[in-house]
Amino acid sequence: GTTIGPDSRHCLSVVIGSNGEFVPPDGICWVSVLSCLLLACSYVGSLYVWRSDLPRDHPAVIKRRFTSVLIVSALSPVFVWTWKVYTGVMPGPSLLALMGIRFEGLIPAIILPLLLTMVLFLGPLIQLAMDCPWGFMDGIRVALDPWFWALCLRDMRWLRNQVVAPLTEELVFRACMLPMLVPCASPSTAMLTCPLFFGVAHFHHVIELLRFRQGTVSGIFLAAVFQFSYTAVFGAYTAFIFIRTGHLVGPVLCHSFCNHMGFPALSTALEHPHRLTILSCYLLGVLLFLLLLFPLTDPLYYGLPTPVCTLASVPSSLCIS
Repeated sequence: GTTIGPDSRHCLSVVIGSNGEFVPPDGICWVSVLSCLLLACSYVGSLYVWRSDLPRDHPAVIKRRFTSVLIVSALSPVFVWTWKVYTGVMPGPSLLALMGIRFEGLIPAIILPLLLTMVLFLGPLIQLAMDCPWGFMDGIRVALDPWFWALCLRDMRWLRNQVVAPLTEELVFRACMLPMLVPCASPSTAMLTCPLFFGVAHFHHVIELLRFRQGTVSGIFLAAVFQFSYTAVFGAYTAFIFIRTGHLVGPVLCHSFCNHMGFPALSTALEHPHRLTILSCYLLGVLLFLLLLFPLTDPLYYGLPTPVCTLASVPSSLCIS
C-alpha cells in the first residue's frame, strides 16, 4: 500500500485516512498535470532539436529522431521519481513495477491484450486475407524467414512505426503518466485524461505538413483534428489495458499491431465484392471485443492488485476482478 513520507523532506503532505486509505496530498493534481505536460513537451520537443529541411520520413531524419526520443524515454522514469519525491507519495510497489515492468503475469500480458485487439480488427483482418495474393502457408513461410525480418530491421520507417514509436510512446504517455495521474483522480478519470496529452502531442505533425505544403490548410487541420480524435480514443484503450493488467508490454504490442493495420478502410470495405461478409466480420469483431474487453483484461490473470491501482485513493471497477 501507500505509506506516509516525512513532511520535512517533501513540499506536499501525505495523509492516511482514519480507515487506512490513501488520501492524496493537497495540490498533487497540479503537480501531476504539470509533470505530465512537461514530459509530453520534452518528448515532442526532442523531435525538433535537429534542424533539417528533409521530410519526416527521410531515413536521416528518422535516425536523428531515434536518438533524441530514446534519450528522453530513457530519462522519463526520472520524472516519475521526482514527482514521487516532491509529493511524498511512497507506494509499496517499486518504481519499475508502477511503470508496468515486472514478471508477475507477464505471459498473459503478452498474449491476451493483443488477442483482444486482433478480435476488434476481425473485419480488416478478413479483408486483408481476402485481398492478399499469398496463400496461408506462403504467409507462414515469410513470417518464419529470417531474411524478411532482416529487411524490416533495415527499414527506418518500419522500425519507427513498429518498434520505437510504440515502445517510447507507451513508456512516456502510459507507464510514466498514469502513475502520476491515478493518485489525484480515479483510475477511470486518469484513463480518460492521459490520452489528451497523447492526442495533443500528435498535433506537431501539422507543422511539418504546413511546412512542406502537403495539402490545403483546411485539409491539414481537419486531418489533425481527426488524428487527435482517434489517437485519444486509442490512448484511452491502451491506458485501460495498462491499468487492468499493470504491464507495459500489452499496450506496446497493441500499439505496434494497430500501427501495422492502420485505421480500418471502411470505404474500401463498402466497395468490396464480398462486402456483406467483410462488413459482417467488422460488426462481429466489435461485438466480440465488447464482450471480451473485461474478461480478457481481468486483473486476476496479472496479479491483484495491479501496481498502479495501489495508488488509487478510491476503489475503482477498473482495478477489481
